[in-house]
Amino acid sequence: MLRQILRRIAAIAVTLALTSVVVFIIIQLPPGDYADRYAYKLIEGGSSVTEADMQALRAYFGLDRPMPERYLAWIGNIVLRGDFGLSFEYRRPVMEIVGERLNFTFLLLFLTLFITYGVAIPIGIYSAVRQYSVGDYVFSIVAYTGLAVPNFLLALVLLYVNVTCFHTTVGGLFSPQFMDAPWSWARFLDLLSHLWVPSIILGLGGTGLQMRTMRALMLDEQNKLYVTAARARGVSETRIIVKYPARMALNPIVSTLGWELSRIISGAPFVAVVLALPDTGPLYLNALLDQDMYLAGTMLLIMTALTILGTLVSDLLLALLDPRVRQGAKA
Repeated sequence: MLRQILRRIAAIAVTLALTSVVVFIIIQLPPGDYADRYAYKLIEGGSSVTEADMQALRAYFGLDRPMPERYLAWIGNIVLRGDFGLSFEYRRPVMEIVGERLNFTFLLLFLTLFITYGVAIPIGIYSAVRQYSVGDYVFSIVAYTGLAVPNFLLALVLLYVNVTCFHTTVGGLFSPQFMDAPWSWARFLDLLSHLWVPSIILGLGGTGLQMRTMRALMLDEQNKLYVTAARARGVSETRIIVKYPARMALNPIVSTLGWELSRIISGAPFVAVVLALPDTGPLYLNALLDQDMYLAGTMLLIMTALTILGTLVSDLLLALLDPRVRQGAKA
């Protein structure tokens, strides 16, 4: 297992290195660069910009150098110094800007994952055990609704419920009185009262999918011969369900953690913009629009790293759940 983990870590390093090349190329594919955006803002302000001014701007921002040279300087500073560059728009270190909002992003991410799997797994087990019951039909409708309803419509409904039923403000993560207040128990509870809305919006589609997947896997496992043999030995039904079909059905569910994480990460920026959340979502979209390449590139690298680490965690969890995977790793 240790050798397998070390091999996976080495593969992660290679993947991130190749991803950094792709990311650096992608963020420069749109026509123009940050110097053009900066000049456009100057023209909007009434200033005139000549071709000499444009050349001076590109030299000032380091955009006059060839792309390979800029990439090597960027990745070299990351590897050797942990320096992700300076944001063109904010004129501050990139990690300093990202670090101010990353905590809220991680909190939203983990809460969404907790809701997704914490709700989908027990409901999927219940639907399989009580197949064709009223509860099974109700949860099936909820699951298909979560898969079908667009995020923006769900956001509008939950915002309305949040205001009318819980009397909290719309958008953001804090009420006005807690916006700049020091951390306290009251501020933490206020954060949770706002955080459940984007968490449910981001997690409902994945919850519906995992719920149906868990139900289908349970139905496939619970009628196999080893389960029938356990019933014949007089093992209680609850113990049979938990020990055999539920445990086996968890393997494919756990293996989806990586791509479920990528789905949440890809949808989070849009939800953050709609709900005015102070996380990395609006920062990332604005960096792309402004062609702030070091800030946008860092955000893409962070998203990629989280997805890869999620896949590694899902593989480790799968090895803990299934001895056959551990034996395969040893072999």
